[in-house]
Amino acid sequence: MEQPLNGITVLEFKGLAPGPLCGQILCDFGARVIEIEAPKLGAFNVGASLNRGKLSCCINLKHSKGVKLFLDLVDHADVVIDVFRPGVLERLGLAPAILLERNPRLIIARLTGFGQTGTYAQMAGHDINYLAVSGILSRLGRASEKPTPPINIIGDFAAGSLQCAFGIMLALYERHSSGRGQVIDSAMVDGSLYLSSFIYKNKNTLFGAPRGKNLLDSGAPFYDTYMTKDGGYMAVGAIEPQFFNEFISKLGISDQIGPKDQFDVASWDNHRELISFTFRSKTRNEWEQIFDHTDACVTPVLSFDELSHHQHALDRRLLIQNQDESQLEPNAAPRLSRTSATQVIKCSPQKGEHNVLLSQEIGYADDLIQQLLDDNVLIGPKL
Repeated sequence: MEQPLNGITVLEFKGLAPGPLCGQILCDFGARVIEIEAPKLGAFNVGASLNRGKLSCCINLKHSKGVKLFLDLVDHADVVIDVFRPGVLERLGLAPAILLERNPRLIIARLTGFGQTGTYAQMAGHDINYLAVSGILSRLGRASEKPTPPINIIGDFAAGSLQCAFGIMLALYERHSSGRGQVIDSAMVDGSLYLSSFIYKNKNTLFGAPRGKNLLDSGAPFYDTYMTKDGGYMAVGAIEPQFFNEFISKLGISDQIGPKDQFDVASWDNHRELISFTFRSKTRNEWEQIFDHTDACVTPVLSFDELSHHQHALDRRLLIQNQDESQLEPNAAPRLSRTSATQVIKCSPQKGEHNVLLSQEIGYADDLIQQLLDDNVLIGPKL
């Protein structure tokens, strides 16, 4: 099946979640992604859950022969995903200038939290820190409560993985006209703020009230979640007047809250109490039957376990089985009409599984490969 990134080879230094998801996105859409793994794993090997369909090459980059092997792989690559702190590649003898001298068409994506420059560039951090420094964490959470990080989806994956993949796409597209590669400085702080452009630009208007008191941050009673009789939850997003009217009608409270009352901020607390009380009168399933296929903007809050048998998820194939049918995984998005993502999810590779194959492909003789294995330059299955 023809895919958008067929023929593109990516060398992905294995790290924590942002880098592996960036590589998985490219892999799902046809790129040949080679994970460059270290002999010893760090404390958290969370990236292992994001390596479907990739190849694995385990190289000891602290050995000069390991550095040479990586450089030989670079000669045949289109993209390198660098997940290390600024300066690590340079200390390994793999500075971007060296890589680009070897392969002038190479695209080097440097994915970090704080960026390659700046006061915090050398600091350790995680999603919560990048959101904090970008300013967006100050806007997340309910009124009168401390800022609440929304798991690690914004910094790590939206501002990290996805924006880095987008940067790689831009560089690949530009390379068609220039014939040259370049270095991408993809920082999660930068990406988090960029994604928050709408909120930042409306910080004195639409988001001018304190955290949790605005239209879209749970301040409005018609944009919030509510518990049902059986302990489930329904999500309400009835912002526009026509949707709000249908919401209060289906909820059965239009005799107590009218269309003109929607933006009466002084009454929002009373509205929330009435809406909350009403939702607790029926089970989630009962409310689903009432609101499904309406324009009230009300949906059930599904758990991941429920997703596998929800009708919309089935209709859209949101989850697909991997190659050996051992588990379900999220399907790739977006859907392209002619050159969509792979629909056969290959299983994750074993560490160093493709050492021999990849070495042979770049012209290494079997006796040299055996020597590299014996010297623990390559770590993995023997010849």
